[in-house]
Amino acid sequence: MITARDDRRRTFETVPAGAEAVSWWGRAWVSALESVSRDPARLARGRAYAAEGNVDAVTVTPGLIVAYVRGSRPRPYRTQLALPAFADGEWRELLETVAADPAVLAALLEREVPQSLAEAILPGTGELVARCSCPDVVRPPCKHAAALCYRAARLLDEDPFVLLLLRGRGERELLDELTRRNAAHAAREQPGATPDFPGVPARAALARASLQLLPAPLPAPAAAGLPPAWPADPAAPDPLALDQLASDAAARALAVLTTAEDPIAGLSVWQDAVRLASAHPTAGLTGAARTLYRDLARATGRTTTDLARAAAAWRQGGLPGLAALEEPWDPPAGPFDRARPALLAAAQGPFRPDRNRLTAHTRQLRLGRDSLWYAYESRPDDDDWWPTGRPSQDPVSALLH
Repeated sequence: MITARDDRRRTFETVPAGAEAVSWWGRAWVSALESVSRDPARLARGRAYAAEGNVDAVTVTPGLIVAYVRGSRPRPYRTQLALPAFADGEWRELLETVAADPAVLAALLEREVPQSLAEAILPGTGELVARCSCPDVVRPPCKHAAALCYRAARLLDEDPFVLLLLRGRGERELLDELTRRNAAHAAREQPGATPDFPGVPARAALARASLQLLPAPLPAPAAAGLPPAWPADPAAPDPLALDQLASDAAARALAVLTTAEDPIAGLSVWQDAVRLASAHPTAGLTGAARTLYRDLARATGRTTTDLARAAAAWRQGGLPGLAALEEPWDPPAGPFDRARPALLAAAQGPFRPDRNRLTAHTRQLRLGRDSLWYAYESRPDDDDWWPTGRPSQDPVSALLH
């Protein structure tokens, strides 16, 4: 159980990166300290300390932020920022304001400071006081205090409940109190009303007859739709890349819908690049496909020729077809040895065996691990084999089609 005492002390070992506040309330926090500084150089040095990570763990308690800040000397300085905590009467007024306005409460729960609370909870003129153990005590804030202020602003960016803790209350106790007050407001808005929750016997709720049948699912489309035309705005992302992403996402969604399997699950970067390239049967000859092939080849450390050949293998037989292109293996003797006589009987000439491949002049058959034969062609006297036709369990059919 978290006690009020535990809830009123938080230590942040790490602080969000950066030295500049990004929220309007974070910037207002920084302005509260900068407004009392007469030395811009100190502020700039403190900002640099914050960006360089010179502020160690930050501890926040009611009225105080403390951290050790490393400066130019080996020993860090104990630095603190003090902000007056609210009295009980001030808290009652603030909590009543938040509980009475659903928009304000919703903003706080979303980790945002509502503009209507800015004047109430942000530091006013002269409220934020800096102290440091460094010898520079003539004109505070020193650079160490400025560094802590900038780092604290990044904490406030992420969680405005840190600011409320400074004002005296922890997050858990605040939420509990707001819950009680919100319920009280709801009861006042509907005096005498009882919750409209008619009871349902468990037997009736679980009875099969009481369950309504779901409507039949819509039929899956025959093909993925075409993406919209993306504007060629210099400030916008590459329209060709957007088109590719949208088309691929639609194709994957259709595959998951119809097969319940993601087509890219388990693919390597190279295999996925081949899959993307295979969707363009022009093999990189048109302008858009040429750009895609170039980018995919560069990203995978291959040539566009390697990619075009692999894409042709993917179109021929998917992932098993790519494996037939890239992975020689030693098949069992039975189906492989029966293929050569079958090819001779079909007057296709003698084929020379080499592992899972049968070669005759400019034609070649490769037996895949899926027991399908994949046909390849090459130019005369050129060991440059390209996939052709459709795979088949029959070597003769694979060769002729």
